[in-house]
Amino acid sequence: MRRAIIAGALAASLGALAEAKPAAPRPAPAPIQIDFWREVIDPHGVEIAGLLAKATTALRYADEASMADGEWSVADHMRYFVDVYNIMKYARSLAPDNADVLATFARAADELGRTHEARAAWVHYVEVADDRLSGDALARYGSLLLRSGERDAAIAVLRNAQGPVRANNASAQFLLANALAERGEVSAALDVIQAALPPQIQYYSGDVTLLTFAQAVILDEDEQRSAAFETLDRARNAMSSSYASSVLNALSSIRFAPSEDQHYYLGLLYESQHQYVEARAEFALYAAVPDAVWRSRALDHVHAIDAERRAPKPPPEKKPTTPPPVVAPVP
Repeated sequence: MRRAIIAGALAASLGALAEAKPAAPRPAPAPIQIDFWREVIDPHGVEIAGLLAKATTALRYADEASMADGEWSVADHMRYFVDVYNIMKYARSLAPDNADVLATFARAADELGRTHEARAAWVHYVEVADDRLSGDALARYGSLLLRSGERDAAIAVLRNAQGPVRANNASAQFLLANALAERGEVSAALDVIQAALPPQIQYYSGDVTLLTFAQAVILDEDEQRSAAFETLDRARNAMSSSYASSVLNALSSIRFAPSEDQHYYLGLLYESQHQYVEARAEFALYAAVPDAVWRSRALDHVHAIDAERRAPKPPPEKKPTTPPPVVAPVP
């Protein structure tokens, strides 16, 4: 009996197994996707992109710190550039021919006073960037050359950023126009600005404001005073109450080379605002530099302001007074 029960149970189990469907096979694990050629061509591309992102963030913080008030902002400003310098120094060891790395490293080195390192990085940048030269990078390289007294070399570098005004090339055009004017090529300087500005200015963006004010300054330096103030009047009428602040914001983005040029620009800005005390101070600071290119023109402004202040002012006109009405006596 027991054998019969066991045999029946075994037969039932075998029948159930025969009717069961076979289990589906497990899918094979997906192979790891490796971009072989990217690893061959740019083995550190992902890491370099991350390092550049960190450096870009630090530079943005540095720019924000430079606009803040107080002595603490100077220390913060330089601390960010130290970070960028160290990050990009490591990035250069991984990708010595990366144009973005070279430009970022050169900027940080220049800000930290490591002029020799910055110059070498800029030279290498121009060699490897080829047709991808950045206007902002060219402006910084040209500024370094101008501050080093190499005006002709700076002009050769800055010419690569000519053309209609666009993002990141206005600073290079500004420096190029000023360098040409100081070399005695005023017409060429004005041509650079004229080619960059739109034929009809509908809106004074930061770049357009910068180049328009540079045009007025160069005209004034060339003793074309009427043309200079016509240019300023158009800009002031278009920008209305934001004129002074817009020009100051535009000029704050420039690292003047030579540095005394900033005094001439501020002097003309204050004079166009009829703030003669401030204007005289700025022109006098510019004229205090013995070998300043436009020293005689700055002194002309100082003398004109002094003459204006010494000139006798006409007495204010007296307003006519109306006699009181005659009141008839009461009978």
